[in-house]
Amino acid sequence: MTSPADPHAGGGAVEQQRKLRLLAVTACPTGIAHTYMAAEKLQQAADAAGIDMKVETQGSIGAENVLTDNDVKQADGIIIAADKDVDRSRFAGKRVLSVGVSEGISHPEQLIERVQNAPVAGSEGGGAQEAAASGGKERSAAYKALMNGVSFMIPFVVVGGLLIAVSLAIGGHATPDGIQIPKDTFWFNVNALGTLGFKLMLPIFSGYIAFALGDRPALVPGMIGGFLAADASIYGSDANAGFLGAIVTGFLAGYLVLAIRKIKVPKAIQPIMPIIVVPIASTLAVGLAFIYILGGPISWVFTHLTDFLGGMTGSSAVLLGALIGLMIAFDMGGPVNKTAFLFAVGLIGTNNAVMGMAAAAIPVMPLGQGLATMIHRKLYTQQEQEAGIAALFMGCFGISEGAIPFAAARPAQVIPANMLGGAVAGAIAGLAGVEDSVPHGGPIVAVFGAISGLAWFFLAIVAGTVVTAVTTNALIGVSNRRAAAKQAAADPAEAKAGEPALVGATPAVAAESAPEAHATATVASTSASASLQSAAAASTAAGAAEAGIGEPAEEPEVLSGYLTGRTVKVQLDARDKEAAIREMAGLAAGTGKVADVEELVRTALRREEQGTTGLGEEIAIPHAKTDAVTAPVVCFARSDEGIEWGSLDGTKARLVFMISVPEAAAGDEHLRILALLSRKLMDTDFRARLQAAPDEAAILEVLSEVQ
Repeated sequence: MTSPADPHAGGGAVEQQRKLRLLAVTACPTGIAHTYMAAEKLQQAADAAGIDMKVETQGSIGAENVLTDNDVKQADGIIIAADKDVDRSRFAGKRVLSVGVSEGISHPEQLIERVQNAPVAGSEGGGAQEAAASGGKERSAAYKALMNGVSFMIPFVVVGGLLIAVSLAIGGHATPDGIQIPKDTFWFNVNALGTLGFKLMLPIFSGYIAFALGDRPALVPGMIGGFLAADASIYGSDANAGFLGAIVTGFLAGYLVLAIRKIKVPKAIQPIMPIIVVPIASTLAVGLAFIYILGGPISWVFTHLTDFLGGMTGSSAVLLGALIGLMIAFDMGGPVNKTAFLFAVGLIGTNNAVMGMAAAAIPVMPLGQGLATMIHRKLYTQQEQEAGIAALFMGCFGISEGAIPFAAARPAQVIPANMLGGAVAGAIAGLAGVEDSVPHGGPIVAVFGAISGLAWFFLAIVAGTVVTAVTTNALIGVSNRRAAAKQAAADPAEAKAGEPALVGATPAVAAESAPEAHATATVASTSASASLQSAAAASTAAGAAEAGIGEPAEEPEVLSGYLTGRTVKVQLDARDKEAAIREMAGLAAGTGKVADVEELVRTALRREEQGTTGLGEEIAIPHAKTDAVTAPVVCFARSDEGIEWGSLDGTKARLVFMISVPEAAAGDEHLRILALLSRKLMDTDFRARLQAAPDEAAILEVLSEVQ
């Protein structure tokens, strides 16, 4: 094959006989095992075919074996096997094939064939249209774009919200106009910095949605559109479009740029297209559309909603409170939220109960989403868990924007849950006649003495928060199961390939079927008891050895000493996945580093529900991050018959590793162990020797090669 970057190549016999040179990039959402397995499979397939290949892995511990400019220049094609965004700008002018990471594991030989006829990446790096042409999915591109915006927005939400909260708590005091901070004070300036962070939040969100779709030319129209969504004064409305408007402008800008780039222009104009023509044309289109088309309807809705609420003041307080709560929770600062809030503010002094309803609903969204991340951590990424803690803090100070990143990532699940919780809080406050004398909400107003009916006020907030958290997690669970079942029905092999997804992502594999789980429950329980008894016996024997009774021979250090003779078992008794995990948890207990065996088992099984740890090639690596263990422990066991683990290639697991680490050690060390194992286990000879090792000592000797 001739490199597209060099149209004069291929003219001589030497060039025709030159070895094919390919590059690859592998990456999965969590950047753990599948990233490295795909890399090893592609490398092995290339070696077998006599092809030069270099593979860059983009794992959670950072990019490794990074491709240089010289590598790209000499390459005949690039394979991107990834389930997350990979920068393609460096591959301009080269044939680029983009597929999911599972394809790199399942069909590396086919990918090597396909890349030779793949489309050539454009000069601006390629966007959604190239992903579609090379095997990507448009829906996946849209999801990645949304998550890209959320990822860049979160720091602005957290920093801005926390600065505002701290400044209000320390420097603020209650006034009829709300909680005010005296001008020309230190805390006034801190508050101004936080406010600036919030002003940048929606432009950043919209801009990086657009950037993910249309690359650099889309960044300007996306950000300007985000500013329009955040500031409605330019088109004469009192209600901005909020984060929902920012989503609209982000996607509008991104897809508009993609459309403009498809227009054929004279060669003389091509150089200025990405830096002048495309940004200006798309900015004008997005901005003017928002001003003249979207601005009017937003203003009209705002006015009529206010009139509608004004006609309800004589109605049931419970119904009005529920409606106020629904509106407050809907868009967190958008036009619907602003309508309800300004309506309540306008009645302060004549009917403080309406402001009491709004004040109870305002903190429910961030408090509910923060609580949701705490009660079901496995549904959320580490970044979201940290954002959840910040959201709890912001909720206490009545900053509803703390919930925006969650609603932006999964609007279909989070917004209904927020609205239900807000309605509950507003209805309880309305029923009890809670009053608020200042235009602000959340527990902070109670601290300043602005609330009457204090006990009912906090009861309303707590009830709404719990309803929001429970409903959010329930809706996410239902959505994940439906998506996993749909993907499994469409492509069973693909459905079993993935790692657990990022916030809002579809899990890559469905849980084991309920009938099978019921059928194996009794066996699992029996095996668990036997395993724990074996662990106790092993612990006693180990204690005797340490006391000098039968001094053991020196063992090779394996995986930094986390895997020892105590955590190796030549043959598993278990016949199913759950029983195997229980048996291996028993092995770990024999080290004295397990504080709660049952919690360790539950954590490992929850991880399996998110996505199988069966990696194919008769390998499974279940892992658990939990404080049920006091220090990292790695266990290994074999199964001659094999255990059904839902592996990518349909093979049963015969080589099973279990990694258990405490939450505090669940960072790079955990990922390092997984990466080392994943790579080494792709060596066919290594697996064969590991399977043939006759006893624990021989197994440890083979495993000592993992480094």
